[in-house]
Amino acid sequence: MSVGMSLLAILDEAPTYGLRLKQEFEARTGGVWPLNVGQVYTTLDRLERDGLIRPVAGEAEGQKAYEVTATGRGTLEEWFQRPAKMDPPPRDELVLKLVMAIRHPDVDASDVIQAERKGAVELLRDFTMLKRDPPAETDLGWLLLVESLIFQLEARVRWLDACEARLDRSSAHLRTEAMPTPARSEETIPTEVLP
Repeated sequence: MSVGMSLLAILDEAPTYGLRLKQEFEARTGGVWPLNVGQVYTTLDRLERDGLIRPVAGEAEGQKAYEVTATGRGTLEEWFQRPAKMDPPPRDELVLKLVMAIRHPDVDASDVIQAERKGAVELLRDFTMLKRDPPAETDLGWLLLVESLIFQLEARVRWLDACEARLDRSSAHLRTEAMPTPARSEETIPTEVLP
C-alpha cells in the first residue's frame, strides 16, 4: 500500500506517466528502494481501478499519463493524517540467525554477533558519510530516509551489544553452575581469650 500511496502523492503534484513515476520515487528515496517498472504499472492499474487516478487526455513523451481524481486526493489526505499501520514484525534474518546459532553445536554465537556488528558498523559509517556529503540535488525527504536508516543501524548495533552481554552473563552463569562448590570448613571460634 505504501508504494501505491507514494505514487499517488507524486501524481498529486503533477500528472505524469509510469516511467517518470518510477524515476521520481527512486530519486526521492535515494535509490534505496528501487521499483520495478512492472510494479509501477500494476500499481497504476490498481489505482485506476479503485478510482484514485485517471488517464490524462493526450500522452506525455509517448507514454500514457495519469492524474489524481478527487477521490484519490481524499484518500491521499487520509493517508497523510492516519498513523502508519504497525504490522506484525517481519521475520528478521539476523534474529533468526542468532536464535539458531545459540543452540547449534558447531557455531560460536559470539563470532556471529561480532561479524554482524562489524557489518552494521560499516553500513552505519557509509550512511553517515552519505548524510555528511549528500548528492547535489538532495531534498529533505532524502535526508529523512538516510537518517531513518542510520537510526535503524544504531539500534541494531545496540541490540547486538545487548545480545553479547546477555550471552556473556549466560555463559558465566553456566560456568559457575558447572564448577563444584568447595566444602566449607567449620571454623572454631574461641570461647575465651587467654591473657
